[in-house]
Amino acid sequence: MSKADKTEARKKNVPKAPAKKTPPKPAPAIARKAAAKVTRTAETPKQPAKAAKAVKTAKKPAKPAQAVKPAKPAKRPGRSSQAAKPVSHEPQMLRSASGPASELLAFPEPAARPGGRSGKYVYCIIQTGEPRRFGPVGIGSEPAEVHTVNYKEIAAVVSDTPLEVYDPTRENVLAHERVNEVVMRDFTVIPMSFSTVFKTSEDIVELLRSAYDAFRDVLVKMQDKLEFGLKVLWEPETIIREIEKDDENLRLLRQEISHQKGSTYFARMQYGRLVDSLLQERSEKLVSEIVNTLSTVSVASRTNKPIGDKMILNGAFLVARDREPDFDAKVKEIDARYENLIFKYTGPWPPYNFVNIRLKLERASEAE
Repeated sequence: MSKADKTEARKKNVPKAPAKKTPPKPAPAIARKAAAKVTRTAETPKQPAKAAKAVKTAKKPAKPAQAVKPAKPAKRPGRSSQAAKPVSHEPQMLRSASGPASELLAFPEPAARPGGRSGKYVYCIIQTGEPRRFGPVGIGSEPAEVHTVNYKEIAAVVSDTPLEVYDPTRENVLAHERVNEVVMRDFTVIPMSFSTVFKTSEDIVELLRSAYDAFRDVLVKMQDKLEFGLKVLWEPETIIREIEKDDENLRLLRQEISHQKGSTYFARMQYGRLVDSLLQERSEKLVSEIVNTLSTVSVASRTNKPIGDKMILNGAFLVARDREPDFDAKVKEIDARYENLIFKYTGPWPPYNFVNIRLKLERASEAE
């Protein structure tokens, strides 16, 4: 074999080198960035609304972002650093949640004291020509000293307080009621709404001056009278069984439903309407009997809307102070008479449901 032939044979026996693989082309930079952005968004918690605004702005070229001022914290609901005050120029009024409104009394505003941070919390109005003190029983973490701000023959019962509106927590509401209970031992009171705060004693005097005749009139009418609350409840199922014993139609209809084959839909609808009608009739009858019985030992009564399905009477009774034992005895007598009724009897209270003065409250900002 010639040298050329040997060389050719060697070439044939040498294995071919594997073909080089071409690496895939990288994705465009824009696509890579977009994919990274999607992944990051999925893993990162959602940012607040203001962060979204910053992202939008970042798409624009190149101004450094300005620092965002932190938002002022929202004020707590039911609370503000405002106080009640009388008003200048246009007549305004102070609001009291003493009862239904029968008239609105206007009064002008005296000059407000600038920058004051303490005020006067008003609990009630009484009839007295002399300054009075009732001790440290007022609202606040440390019970405030309670005293009067006087004008002629009437006075507001007040205590010093920070210039704020109080939250109606159980502790605060009980403190408000405690003062009224202490004052009621010796005086007839016109109760003021919870968290009625004035900036100065001069503002309170202006209120007393402007509403003097109305306050005097109510104090005379409410003289030596107290309010008692009476709520009457029942168990509807128990009363329905009682009604079925007395009403033959209802009893027969119930028996028909229990023995009827097939659909009882219309019979049950008829039964339900009849039960509702008889319950309403029984409720009105019982309420009328109770109110009429208590009217013999009370000056006046007021029925408010019942609360819930079980309450049939939500009543308030105005009772002369010297008839309080008689009223107590009547309530006990009625309670013993109606075995299937539940009586909730409270008091004495200030005459919230029988005072017909309502005053509109204006808010004065602390900056004034």
